[in-house]
Amino acid sequence: MSIATEAYLHVLQDMEEEMGRIGLWEAQPPPAEAFSSSVPFCFDSMRFTQWLQWVFLPRTRALLEQGGAMPARSQIAPLAEEMFRQLEGDTRQLLALIGEFDRMINAASA
Repeated sequence: MSIATEAYLHVLQDMEEEMGRIGLWEAQPPPAEAFSSSVPFCFDSMRFTQWLQWVFLPRTRALLEQGGAMPARSQIAPLAEEMFRQLEGDTRQLLALIGEFDRMINAASA
């Protein structure tokens, strides 16, 4: 496993831990039909935090573990910032981790 892959996986793990720490980690997934959304970020069937937990994190981890190519660009942090304004609690660290993921992706393709 490359150093870059390990760094991505570390950030993903930190995101999971932070979501748990601030009470955003859910024990049960959304209904199966929520995953069949064709709308970006499953906006029509999931909350953003659900999309992070049940779609983004597992798919990104699987892609990395299978040696797949990462996207050329990532701009999740601006959306997360907007979505987190609606949440109670301190989401600054989670937002910083999402921003770090974006920076890593964008720097790799620069």
